[in-house]
Amino acid sequence: MKFPVIMTEGHQGKLLEMDADQEGITLHSAAGKLLGILSWGAVIEQILASDEDVRFTHARFHPRAPLSMKIRYTTPEGKQFDSLTGGIGAGGLFIESSAPLAPGTELSVEFSLPDHPKEQYTATAKVAWTRTKPERHLFFPGMGVQFTNIDEKARKDLLELVEALSRARAIE
Repeated sequence: MKFPVIMTEGHQGKLLEMDADQEGITLHSAAGKLLGILSWGAVIEQILASDEDVRFTHARFHPRAPLSMKIRYTTPEGKQFDSLTGGIGAGGLFIESSAPLAPGTELSVEFSLPDHPKEQYTATAKVAWTRTKPERHLFFPGMGVQFTNIDEKARKDLLELVEALSRARAIE
């Protein structure tokens, strides 16, 4: 399986290829030049050699910020739902829902950002994880969705908004 590197800063255009038969991962440059090969064993050992804090540090590739804004999402069957976000980022968002969809479910999302209220953004996403009940009376049930296709301008606008929100929180 081939995976183009799209969002990982400084590595866009490169290609990761996983070979299940040889249990290896190859990395190719944007021009197709072979940059290196790692066995699955080497990757597994590298992950396990890290302490637990480091293992999960980079689970998200983009920073997120808490923000409640209106969102509309549509299931593959065409059902539409209006909801609120609990957090946003350039890589995805959290949608509050008392009946979250199953992980892996594809959906389309539509939203406007507070700093661009007249601009409608659309993206396709998949459900990455769910929270089916409130946690510690602080977190609403819902689903974390990861963008699978989003316009670069929308991603840039999301990233700028998250950075501005993070700066504002640091001043408080």
